[in-house]
Amino acid sequence: MSHILSLMTFVPLVGAFIILCLPNAKQELAKCVAACAAGVPLFLAFFLWRGFKTGTAAMQFVEKVDWIPMFNIQYHMAIDGISVIMVLLTALISFICIFASWEINKGVKGYFALFLLLETGMMGVFCAMDFFLFYVFWEVMLLPMYFLIGIWGGPRKEYAAIKFFMYTLVGSVLMLVVMLVFYFNVTDPATGKHTFDLLILRNQEARHGALMLEGVRFISFIALFIGFAIKVPVFPFHTWLPDAHVEAPTAISVILAGILLKMGTYGLMRIAFPLLPDMANQCAVFIGVLGVINIVYGALCAMAQDDLKKMVAYSSVSHMGYCLLGLGAMTTAGFNGCMMQMFAHGLITAMLFLCVGVIYERVHHRWISRFGGLAGMVPVYTGFVIFAFFASLGLPGMSGFIAEAMCFIGAWQNGTPIYQKLTVFATLGILLGAAFHLWALQRMFLGEKNKIYTEQYHHVTEINGREIFCLVPLAIAVVVFGVFPKPILDLMNSSISELQAFVHHYPHP
Repeated sequence: MSHILSLMTFVPLVGAFIILCLPNAKQELAKCVAACAAGVPLFLAFFLWRGFKTGTAAMQFVEKVDWIPMFNIQYHMAIDGISVIMVLLTALISFICIFASWEINKGVKGYFALFLLLETGMMGVFCAMDFFLFYVFWEVMLLPMYFLIGIWGGPRKEYAAIKFFMYTLVGSVLMLVVMLVFYFNVTDPATGKHTFDLLILRNQEARHGALMLEGVRFISFIALFIGFAIKVPVFPFHTWLPDAHVEAPTAISVILAGILLKMGTYGLMRIAFPLLPDMANQCAVFIGVLGVINIVYGALCAMAQDDLKKMVAYSSVSHMGYCLLGLGAMTTAGFNGCMMQMFAHGLITAMLFLCVGVIYERVHHRWISRFGGLAGMVPVYTGFVIFAFFASLGLPGMSGFIAEAMCFIGAWQNGTPIYQKLTVFATLGILLGAAFHLWALQRMFLGEKNKIYTEQYHHVTEINGREIFCLVPLAIAVVVFGVFPKPILDLMNSSISELQAFVHHYPHP
């Protein structure tokens, strides 16, 4: 299918338009349209996976036409091993989140239309190979997420939405400035015109070395890094995340942690590292240090939380630190570990937030200290939570273990004493992660019921079929790719190896 990427990107947008045209009374129909619109990309993702050629770093499923010829801006969509993983993950989680949102009964048309618009933005970011087009899709995500938090969120939804918007907007402005710097400093050798094409920008780097003064390049890299670090989020740009997670509806928390955070590390690998490889090498240790800070700081903050959702939010800060550790190592194993962690964490954190949403729908609070003895009341739900917690803490046999192990191996292979010390210190995250997960598990599900607050959840009901339908595919994927990660590694290995060789051995002869 020559236009499969465009279909996966814009079918949800068509679905959003159809929903807006429906009568307000047709709420169930609007939900069904949303499910179908999100189901099409998931269906096409199967053919994308089957048709993707492993063993090559070349771009595949390429679509390239002139969009704004006056400024040499093109509609250039393509994927390689770095982006195909995220496209598949986005299709799966977006479809699941439609069903996780089925109980939404306020502004149904607006909610599902905005959600589908958000999916279009996410898909576009992972497929765009023109810097200008990438930026457009990046900004498209901002608007629906702002309203989804600000309208359908919790008591402090306006504060959380504005904070999310302002942080992300600052990153976008920094990215815009760097985009223009490259546009006016690089020309397409075939046409002699300035260009936003990411492949041409990178190839010009390889042919001619540094195209800008070193000071400009350093400032540009720092600006790009901050822009993407806000989305990761990297300490100290992380403070928007807990508020956004706590106030967002369950499905939006799933999207935020499962997909949007990964766009930060994806942006580093797709744009910052290939376009400014010399600066990436100079800042490698600094990136690793920030990764270790994220791992330890995020885990300690998670341990201090009594709000279950906030605990999971800080655990995401910790787990994204492993991605930074792998990136900063500048090794093939480290880059592979970063990508595998992005994929594995997307699956696991989606399960975690869905589990939080299940209990919140029943008791309308998330305070860990107010629970106790839930295992005897809702054993099936308890089983799903135990599974998700064990996957998150990196139990062998689950995808989180493989991802973290690859990050550690890649970091150690860096070979420098300072990076090996960072690797050793980062292993504290494993211990701290196990501590806060098991402590929360013990307080909520084991032991006797909390006698003070028992009346708040004596009526709690077991997990239902719709919620199980959302969790089971994620659980299966966590186990399958934890035991047999080869299919995922095969998809990305060639592109990762090519990127690592380009960055590590820059400048090319």
